[in-house]
Amino acid sequence: MIEDLQQLKDQALTELAAAADADAVEAWRVKYLSRQGLLPVFLEKIKTLPKEQRPEAGKAANLAKLTISDAYEAKKEQFSTVTSSAPEDPTLPGRPVPWATQHVVNQTIDRVVQIFRRMGFALATGPEIDTEFYNFDALNTPADHPARNEQDTFYVDAPADRDGHRWLLRSQTSTVQIRAMQTQPPPIKIVAPGRCYRRDEIDATHGVFFHQIEGLVVDDGITLADLKGTMEYFFKEFIGADTRVRFRPHFFPFTEPSFEIDMARSGATMKGKEWLEIAGCGMVDPAVFDNVNIDSRRYTGFAFGMGVERLAMLRHGINDLRLIYENDLRFLSQFK
Repeated sequence: MIEDLQQLKDQALTELAAAADADAVEAWRVKYLSRQGLLPVFLEKIKTLPKEQRPEAGKAANLAKLTISDAYEAKKEQFSTVTSSAPEDPTLPGRPVPWATQHVVNQTIDRVVQIFRRMGFALATGPEIDTEFYNFDALNTPADHPARNEQDTFYVDAPADRDGHRWLLRSQTSTVQIRAMQTQPPPIKIVAPGRCYRRDEIDATHGVFFHQIEGLVVDDGITLADLKGTMEYFFKEFIGADTRVRFRPHFFPFTEPSFEIDMARSGATMKGKEWLEIAGCGMVDPAVFDNVNIDSRRYTGFAFGMGVERLAMLRHGINDLRLIYENDLRFLSQFK
């Protein structure tokens, strides 16, 4: 059998050397190397040999296969080089290249950050995996608050930190505000975009993860008027000059007083309503300042937070949150 294999190898190499063009090389490949080619079919016969003959035959077969394959690659490269060096025809039509577009969520984040930068806000970021201290404790969230339940928050199966705090996937970018107040003295003026996670039922307006943008201002003499003016300016810039904003009293554990922000546009309704809830905000609770060692008797501040996906839906008239993350290019390519 080894003699027959040697004869087949010599025959293959002779025919390959005689191939005069790329088509001839391809025909040779089909004849000798394809699934039903002469070489694979011949190698299948090794299985029928007696056990004592198989090792020697297998070694000879591998060597022959390697020699033939290397010769084929060299021959193919020879014609590929010739083809690629041929002059191009400038009269041929060009090939259109589709332009990539930024995802609608990233477009929205960039637009929001751009507006706040014009108002003097600095960009701040933080980790997506954080501890209960930054996500709840430092934000004045009581131990029995529903948000701390495992049915609402994703906890990480990992040892607690050195202070005994459990790890979790942050449910809000307020964690970045706490870290900023811990690491820099007032005045502070930051905007913090990022991904958050909550155990929500997936529907047209909710998902298990979402993007949030929060802001924080801390300084001497900051008042509710500063908060209202900042938010009114932002929404007029982002949505349109005819946007109206109202503050509706609410409760958040980390701000006092706290408000929901509703918006409306002249002569327009959204989801059948004149006013639509769009963000939460309030004056920073003095207890939060005490948790990060900022003098609450001297400094005041305000904070706000809003969902990026909801802003994108409002800006572009998207009626289902799930469309944003289905990766359908027919949908995503609309936002340029």
